[in-house]
Parts: sequence; structure tokens; C-alpha cells
Amino acid sequence: MPRFTVHIRDEWLAVPCRDTTYTVGWLGQEALKRYIKNKPDNGGITSVKDTRFVVRRCQGLGLLDADDTIDDVLEDNDFVELAIEGDTMSPDFIPCEPGVSHITAAYKEPEEYIFLDGNSLTSTDLVNLGRGLYKIKLTPEAEKKVVQSRELLDTIVKENRVVYGITTGFGKFARTVIPVSKLKELQENLVRSHSAGVGNPLSPERTRMLLALRINVLAKGHSGVSLETLHAMIQAFNASCLSFVPEKGTVGASGDLAPLSHLALGLMGEGKMWSPKSGWADAKYVLEAHGLKPITLKPKEGLALINGTQMITSLGAEAVERAQAIARQADIIAALTLEVLKGTTKAFDSDIHLLRPHQGQMEVARRFCSLLDSDHHPSQIAESHRFCDRVQDAYTMRCCPQVHGIANDTIAFVRNIINTEINSATDNPMVFAERGETISGGNFHGEYPAKALDFLAIAVHELASISERRIERLCNPSLSELPAFLVTEGGLNSGFMIAHCTAAALVSENKVLCHPSSVDSLSTSAATEDHVSMGGWAARKSLRVIEHVEQVLAIELLAACQGIEFLRPLRTTTPLEKVYDLVRTVVKPWIKDRFMSPDIEAVHRLIIDQKVWNVAKPYIDKYQSEYIPESRPVSPTAFSLETPASPRKRVRHE
Repeated sequence: MPRFTVHIRDEWLAVPCRDTTYTVGWLGQEALKRYIKNKPDNGGITSVKDTRFVVRRCQGLGLLDADDTIDDVLEDNDFVELAIEGDTMSPDFIPCEPGVSHITAAYKEPEEYIFLDGNSLTSTDLVNLGRGLYKIKLTPEAEKKVVQSRELLDTIVKENRVVYGITTGFGKFARTVIPVSKLKELQENLVRSHSAGVGNPLSPERTRMLLALRINVLAKGHSGVSLETLHAMIQAFNASCLSFVPEKGTVGASGDLAPLSHLALGLMGEGKMWSPKSGWADAKYVLEAHGLKPITLKPKEGLALINGTQMITSLGAEAVERAQAIARQADIIAALTLEVLKGTTKAFDSDIHLLRPHQGQMEVARRFCSLLDSDHHPSQIAESHRFCDRVQDAYTMRCCPQVHGIANDTIAFVRNIINTEINSATDNPMVFAERGETISGGNFHGEYPAKALDFLAIAVHELASISERRIERLCNPSLSELPAFLVTEGGLNSGFMIAHCTAAALVSENKVLCHPSSVDSLSTSAATEDHVSMGGWAARKSLRVIEHVEQVLAIELLAACQGIEFLRPLRTTTPLEKVYDLVRTVVKPWIKDRFMSPDIEAVHRLIIDQKVWNVAKPYIDKYQSEYIPESRPVSPTAFSLETPASPRKRVRHE
């Protein structure tokens, strides 16, 4: 028999429906009858028949017409919200914000799988799992290791050995031995009590990343989780049944206890959960709607699910991927600004950078040459000032290889740490099946990713800091030789005046956010956990810094394209003209003042989607394949970037 789950005020109600030709209005009245049945005062409802209400789907919040038949607008096990006239939205109902979640906006169940073994997942893979592009399977080797470690734990329990977290309490209670009859309750109590986070929930994408990463760590076979429980977690992931995980509450040692506990709580059928089908609802209903059962924890499994650095690391994976994307596009945007400000490419001569052979510096200089070389890509703008008397440019243009370069090298350094952490066993105690023992250690301490992500924020911030100064040069007529604030009829129109203020505000905010969180430590758990990493905040603020950098560079790109308008009919190089054309597909030229925020957001979206990079990359690749000799020097201490070290290049001379 079809059944629907209806949310009224603070309760979820299961309403069976024998005949789906009944109307949505009938479904609402049936739900109201069930709601008032268990209320001493009938929930303040005097008459079901006279109560006015609206019904909307939880997924997408679409309103349903009361006269429509259920068969026409709903599917079996759908989730709906009933709002009684005069009520405010229930605080327990958490709608998915439009535009926030890629999965919510257009979710299509993936057909491809990524096989996890605990050893080979990358930050790129993890972000793609978060976007809902793949499902998960375990490799046979991983399944074998998981079974072996679980067999050892079952033996420990059977022999009544005293082992931390398996037959004892936790933290300060490590010396308290728990009877075998209460070991299941011990693990359940652990998850419930540690589900103490606060704040907004992680987005569905980030929760998917968190769940996928925890699965990957458990697949290493050193945590003692059963294969049955691990398969249940994978089924929940593949169905996109995602727990409510508050973003705040972790100190980054012993691991990310609070967020991972919330993750496990939903899998136990408790708390809230989200899926594309249901939106937010009680976890037990969401699991049931997808044909899944709550997990039942065995000895040590609660600890295995919640002890580790997976929130820091999963957010760090997103941070490092977005950082790389914005760093590459920052070079393109700065090159366009240099063209508008009629700068020189002499500072990008490869011989200069071979004398200071940092990998990132040479990489950036090569990109600038790829975009600006006048022999390869003729530029009418460059030709117009070939014989000017300017000797050199301001630091914000001339020093891009040095400033952007260290951001590139830092991203490569942090990526290495994050990818190592992604494939590390980080809980406690560790199970060594081959040795027949468990060993307590400190792999749960988040200092590695915490320090790395603090460093990432500092380095990537500089891309916005130098970009804001270039925006100033574009807007200032005494520096740009362009109309003030890049608009005609100045005074009547203000142009980019406040867009520049926005960029300055974001840069200033980043200065505070770049203060390292990992320099702080507060003793917790009655001084048992007496040094912590504060890595959760390091990860979250690094993402905020990177978002601000993206927005500042979006403003610079808008300003540079507007500057081009005042240089017409002259044209810039072919790749930069392609970038200009891309921007003009979403934002028209600024002729007179208009609402600017949508323009900034539209270009920000181009940057997030890496469209600026994608449109310029073919030209960069072609140039480098034609102008890079096979033998080239490489800094021996450099970290691996996407492309090799800088070669000799042709430069443009004015």
C-alpha cells in the first residue's frame, strides 16, 4: 500500500493511502486527523474540516494543489510539508536553500562507481564524490582486510580482554571496564552523547564528502568495523541519505568527534537526515523510504565511526581543489588587467625566473607569456604603446610571478598533505590483524591538515590582496588613463566605485580570517585530550578565504573587461579576447549605472565552474608545446604542479 510521510509542525506522520486517486486535500486532512489524535488539546485545532492549510513537497518546496490527485503529483514514500494557516515555518523543518546544493538543484543518480581501498583516493576524486558524480564500491582486497580486523575484535570480546574503547569507557573513563552485556549500549551512548555540534548543517555535497572519506578510511581495515556496517554506510551514500551534520563543534583532536558522531547518528536512524527524494526529515523515515535499515553498532564500531580527521580533511580537499582553480584563473585575469593598463611582458622573461627557480614562479611567468606573447598572439593594444617611455610596471603587475607563484607552490604542498591524510587511518585504537593486537596511538590528531590549511588560507589570500590593488589601478584615472571608475558621465554614474570597496572589504576580512587557528589549543576531556589542533575552524575559514578570493577576482575580471570597452576598436590577444567573450555571455558592458551584485555573482560562477580557465587553456597548452624545449631546468626542491618548470620563452618588447 502506498504511504506518504507528512510533516506537521514538530511531528512526522506516516499516512497510508489505499487509493491514490484521492486528492492532496484528502491526504492533508488524514494527516491532520493523526496529528490531533495524540494531542491533549487537539493541537489547538477545533475542526479538521474547517482548518485551512497548504501542502508542499519537501523536495524543492513546490506547492501542491489540494484538488490534484495523489497519483498525479506524488510518488510512493514521498515527503510533504503541511503548513497550517497562521503558523510560522516549523523550526524542525529545514528547507534546502535554492541554489546552495548542486544535488538539490538537479540530482541524477550516478551510474559510475569509484572503488575504494583506503589507499588511492585523491582530493579530486573526493570532490567529485561530493558532487554526486559517482557511487562507491569496495575492492575485494579492502573487504578482506575489513573482515580480518573484525575477526580480531570479536576474539577480544569473546576472551574478555580489557582494551580501550572496546571493553572500556572513553577519555577520562578509559579505566572503567564495561560488562559484555552493555557493549552495544556503550557504543550507542558514545555516538549520542558526542552528537553535540551546533550551527548550520554541512551542505549535501560536503556531507557526501565526509561520508565517502569515512568509508575510505574504514576500508583500510585498521578500524575494526564489520563489513556489514561498512556496506550499510555505502548503501546510504549511494542513495544520498545524508545525516544532519552541524559545522561547528570539533577541536580537531581526538579527531572530529562531534561532526562524525552526527554523521553516525543519522545512520543509526536517529536525528535528521536529507536525501534528494525527501529533503530534510527524521532519519528513520529517510532510510525506510530508500529501503534501508539503521545500522546496529557492534563493539568498538561507534568509536570506529567517529574518531578521525575526516571533517577537516574533506573540507580541506574542497579547499585545495578550489584554491588550485582560482590560482590558475588569477593568472589569466591579471594578464587581462595588464593589457588594459598597457603593461609590458618584459618582467616575464624566462631568464629572469631561471635565476630564482621556484617552481610556482616559473609556472606563472610561463602562463603570462602564453597569454601575452605578441609574436604568437598579436595584440593591437600592445602595439599601440610599443614605443612608450614607460620603463617598468607597478609591483602588482610586474611581480605577479613571484606573488602568484608562492600561492601555486603552497597549494601543491597542501595538496600533498591532504591526499596523504585522505588515505590515512586516523582513529584509535588501531587494529593490526596480522599482529593479532590493537595499539593505542595518536593518528587522530589533526595538526597536519590544520597547519596545512592555515598555510593555504594565508597563501591564497595574497591573490586577492594583489588583485584588489590592480582593481584600484583600473578604477583610478591617474593610474589607468581610463575614465574614473570605468564609466562614462562620471558623477551621474558611479561605475565600479563601490565594487572596488567590496573588494577592499573582502580583503580586509581575509586578513582576520588568515590568523592561524592551529596556533591555539584548549585542553578538553578533563585534561585527557590536553592538546588539540583546532583544525575544523582552519578548514572552514580556509574555504571562506578562498570564496572571498574568488569574489575579488570576479570583480577584477569585470573591471578589466569594462576597461577593454574604452580601448575599442583595438583588440587584445586571441586567448584574452576569448575570456572577454566568455564574460560578455553573462554580463553586458557597463554603459550606465545598474544593479551590480548579479554581475559579480555571474562572473563568480564562471570562476567556480573554471570556465575562465577552460576557455584559455587550449591556447596556453598550444603555446607551451611549441615554445618549450625538451630539456629544461627544474628546481630540485619544487613540489609537483600540473605542468613542468619554466623554459625559455619569447617575450613581447614595447
